[in-house]
Amino acid sequence: MFDLTLYQVVVVILCALFIGISKTGLPTLGVLVVATMATIFPARESIGIVLPMLITADIIAVTYYRKSVNWKTLFSLIPWVLGGIIAGYILLYNIVESRPIEVILGTIIICLVGIQLARLRWEAGFLKVMPQSKVFVGVMGTLAGFTTMVGNAAGPIMAVFLIAIALPKREFIGTGAWFFLSVNIIKVPMYGQLGLITGDTLLFNALLILPILVGTFLGIKFLPLLPQKHFNIIILVLASLGGIRLLIP
Repeated sequence: MFDLTLYQVVVVILCALFIGISKTGLPTLGVLVVATMATIFPARESIGIVLPMLITADIIAVTYYRKSVNWKTLFSLIPWVLGGIIAGYILLYNIVESRPIEVILGTIIICLVGIQLARLRWEAGFLKVMPQSKVFVGVMGTLAGFTTMVGNAAGPIMAVFLIAIALPKREFIGTGAWFFLSVNIIKVPMYGQLGLITGDTLLFNALLILPILVGTFLGIKFLPLLPQKHFNIIILVLASLGGIRLLIP
């Protein structure tokens, strides 16, 4: 299957745990997993290993937060997200090296965090109207679709978007859970066609189901303890760290 050292096995198990937590408690924690897994496996191949792990946690999150969903927001994103997924597929089909993909993702994440921090700090007029703008929805939806396709790294983008439209914590998690379950299922046949998901990777994923489930439990228990203000700050900090990690060679 995969020839991993003991250290790498421990890191992968921790990543599985963090995936569970990210889906039910701290969404942008997922980008740290993406960056870390890309150091254990080749970055391009790692996204095919991570995807089934994400879907496992998505199913738990959707089940638990099924009543906390903003369907209007989800439906407004659909056409833009699909366009972004197609663009990401074309990129993966034509670029076989991992480094350009890491740089693209890291740059997008850092830019989005900067925009949100500016919005929170200065509340400039154009930033205040952005969440109500169709252009804002279109840009964010396209970026979310593109980044989830090329690196399973749309967590920070959706986090910034959902914070910008001021969703409460539970609705934030529930809406994100349904979004990611839907797009991740759409990506499975595409990843299969690109050779990123194979029988070996799926067997490897099966061995990680338990730590993923433990992580989802921890996320569910942890979320109610966070005040909304601290919740938003933690999300932006984790997104920044993940973006910086992707930019570092």
